[in-house]
Amino acid sequence: MDKLTYEKLTEIQGRMEAEMIESFLEAHEVDVELIQESIGHSIYPVTIDGLGCVQIFVPKNKILEARSLLKVFRDGLEQEEE
Repeated sequence: MDKLTYEKLTEIQGRMEAEMIESFLEAHEVDVELIQESIGHSIYPVTIDGLGCVQIFVPKNKILEARSLLKVFRDGLEQEEE
């Protein structure tokens, strides 16, 4: 059996924010896999019972870098809101 090579970085409510994080991480050369229930993946935001939840996975060997980049991403969003 193959070893798992990806680790869950975080869970996000909503595909749009997950795709923004994906783009940000990939711009910093971190591969990303997004996992979401198929019923929750639609053009309309769905947040009932976790259907809009998107799990973001990155390679295990990049998890520390990804956590650091995620903090930078979130800090940037907070600064824009001020």
